[in-house]
Order: sequence, then C-alpha cells, then structure tokens
Amino acid sequence: MHSDDTNLTNSRSSSRHIESTQRIFFELASDQRLSILFKLNRQQSETGVYNLSKLAKRLNVTMQEVHRNLNRLMDAGLIEKDSAGIFSLTTFGNTIINQIATFDFLSRNKEYFSTHTFGKETRMKFIQRIGALNNCEFISGLVAVIELWKQHIYRESTEYIYGMLPQIPLDLIEAVIPKIKEHGGIKFNYILPQKAMVPKKRTELLKNAGFHEFIKKGIVERRMVDRIQVAIVLNEKQATVMFPTTKGQGETDMNSVFYSEDPLFHEWCLDYFRYNWYNSKSFDESKLLEV
Repeated sequence: MHSDDTNLTNSRSSSRHIESTQRIFFELASDQRLSILFKLNRQQSETGVYNLSKLAKRLNVTMQEVHRNLNRLMDAGLIEKDSAGIFSLTTFGNTIINQIATFDFLSRNKEYFSTHTFGKETRMKFIQRIGALNNCEFISGLVAVIELWKQHIYRESTEYIYGMLPQIPLDLIEAVIPKIKEHGGIKFNYILPQKAMVPKKRTELLKNAGFHEFIKKGIVERRMVDRIQVAIVLNEKQATVMFPTTKGQGETDMNSVFYSEDPLFHEWCLDYFRYNWYNSKSFDESKLLEV
C-alpha cells in the first residue's frame, strides 16, 4: 500500500473515532439523559430498581419523554434493558459515568486551573484519576489554609499525620509537636524538598521538644525529594492538596487548598503521598535553607 493510501486509511479511521466520541458527548449534553445515567448508577444503593414508569416518576417527567431518552441511551450503548423491563448501565455506560467527575471538577475550577497546573512531576496515573478530587471544598488565603491544617488535620488526627510541603511555616511546627507528645500513638511522616525553606527557630524548637527521640522511636519519619510542586497534608480521615502555578518555575501555591473528608479524595491524596514517599531519598538536614 502506498503512503498516500495509508494516510487516507488512517484519516478515515480517525474520523470514525472522532464521530463516535462526538456522539457520546452529544448524548451526555442532555440534563435528562445525564439524570437517567446517575439514577441507574446509584440504584444499587437506593430502594428497588428502575423501569420506565419509576424513572418517569423520579424525574418528574412524562413516560414518553423518558422512553425517548432511554432509547437514545440504549442506541449509544450506555444502558441496557432486561426481559422484565429493568434498566441498568452497561460496562461502557458505567465507565463513562465514572469519568464525568473529572469534567465536573475541572469545569467548576476552570478559573483556578487557568493559572495552575498539575505539576511536571505528577505521573499521568494521578492526573487520570483527578475526578476523585471532585467532592471537595476550596479554601483560599494562607492564614485560612494554615488554620485548617492546625484545627482539623492536626487536632482531629488519631492515627497519623502525613505532610508533603515545599516549606514549613513555624506555626505548623509549633502545632504538631504537642500533638505528637500528647498522643504517642500518632505517626508523623513528612517529605521535604532539597533547599526547603525552614524557620531559624526550628532547630532550637525541635531540640527542646525532644524531637529526635521521636525519630529514634519511629514515631516521626522524614524523607526528602528533589522538588515538590503538588503539596499534600492529610490525616486518616481528612486530606488537602494544593497545586503549582503556571508562573515562573511552577512553585506550589500555598495560598489556596482543596480540602475534603470524601473517601475518594482522601484515597487520591494518600496514594500520591505514598508514591512520593517510596520514591524519595534519605533526609538530609544540611540541604535545608534556614530563613
């Protein structure tokens, strides 16, 4: 086959793929069709199952209207109907509905992501799961962020506190020490980058608190990476994440944070922290910058 014929074949194949994708997006552009998909996605946790009349009643629309949209969704391969007239998501439909959270998270925060990125060091497997962050609260202002960590992440922890930050404000050091002292069973793991900025009072503060004894006992563990762009702070139930800006060297924006107690959000943050923990280096005090 000549190169021109090959290019023509590839072009036709690409066009078919685009047309197929366009059709799915068109079907998802309907509020009612989306509502049907979400109802079917949640039906296992709700009472009963959905047939035509029950869907019409739940959506408060006519049966004719629902019937028309059900047929469209079946033609698109998103849902199926059994012999008893009960509708359910296909494997394709279930997978598609689980991706909608990604579009929702990005669209609701499109202004934020017009000036922020996911960071060059963030692996694609985490970006592909970004929809897990959808159920969250956006906290703005450095003071509000630090208070959130102190009053919720630190104070309410009972098992562990994990942190991965580009720099350590003195407030956080002062807040975590009494927490570790009061509850010896709490695990405190943190990751800092080389050349992380730390306050000059830190060394004396840690010494007076007997911090190195906590390290010897394994209560505190520290690791180091070359650079941190995506920052994480979490306990066993709550998590926060912040992303870098598009300006300059892509430094972490610590003036705002996404926060949630949602299990999927927490799982994403915990997985991201663990991935960096297991790919980090030994902690080296000499590489910190006191300011």
